[in-house]
Amino acid sequence: MSILSEYKRRKDYLVCVDSDGCAMDTMDCKHIHCFGPCMVTEWGLDQWKDEILARWNDINLYTMTRGINRFKGLNMMLTEVNEKYTPIEALADLTAWVNSGAAPSNDALQKAIDETDSPILKKAMSWSKAVNAAIVDLPEELKKPFPGAKEGLAAASAFADVAIVSSANRDAVMEEWTKHKLLDHVDIVLAQDMGSKAHCIAEMLKFGYAPDHVLMCGDAPGDMDAAKQNGVLYFPIRVRQEKESWDQFVAEALGHLKDGSYAGAYQQAVIDAFLANLGG
Repeated sequence: MSILSEYKRRKDYLVCVDSDGCAMDTMDCKHIHCFGPCMVTEWGLDQWKDEILARWNDINLYTMTRGINRFKGLNMMLTEVNEKYTPIEALADLTAWVNSGAAPSNDALQKAIDETDSPILKKAMSWSKAVNAAIVDLPEELKKPFPGAKEGLAAASAFADVAIVSSANRDAVMEEWTKHKLLDHVDIVLAQDMGSKAHCIAEMLKFGYAPDHVLMCGDAPGDMDAAKQNGVLYFPIRVRQEKESWDQFVAEALGHLKDGSYAGAYQQAVIDAFLANLGG
């Protein structure tokens, strides 16, 4: 039975919260220790390791492509590798798949592998599975909530239903949020297996929330776009300013949400600060 089919709206407001890089301080360590190094290993790129890993982190953490889906980020990085360092076999197959409109997930990738037998899609799957295994093996002290996140979730849950809306692996989300007791303030978990963030927000709106009563809290332009596509509000957690962002979420944003003054000047101000922080 679908998670959504079991869900019941309890309150008039809904706060959607991303996981990695937003509530959980796991995005940097996952990219620095797992995503990038696993790519270097899978494609044998050790000769250019330092430059490639620095560029991987720029793409995925510190610029306007922050939070991009893993396979889209991989395609971007391998395209640059192909142009600057060494040819990447069958790169066009990966590019075609990520641009096909298929869900950018392991399940959809396996379907494409079954249909095409493409060597680069097989390598992408090997890489993705290696990343998931490396994430599981990360030291527990690296997987922790940002200061202020738990307090922010508690404050939101006092008057709103709270949904995790994340493109991360469900098992990882459940493990991390359970360990730190963040699930105490959550009503539903919508992770990678449920589809895109925009799709998940759209599904939640079907429960009758007014769009101006729904706030998406995220750390990447993709989170903002998912909110915009659904006509709901957006609050950013700024990279390297996460505690300050969560403090602002509690002190200002939730009050604006409750009294109907979030849209307009306030939302534009927080978005402007968010974009400036990423160089956008």
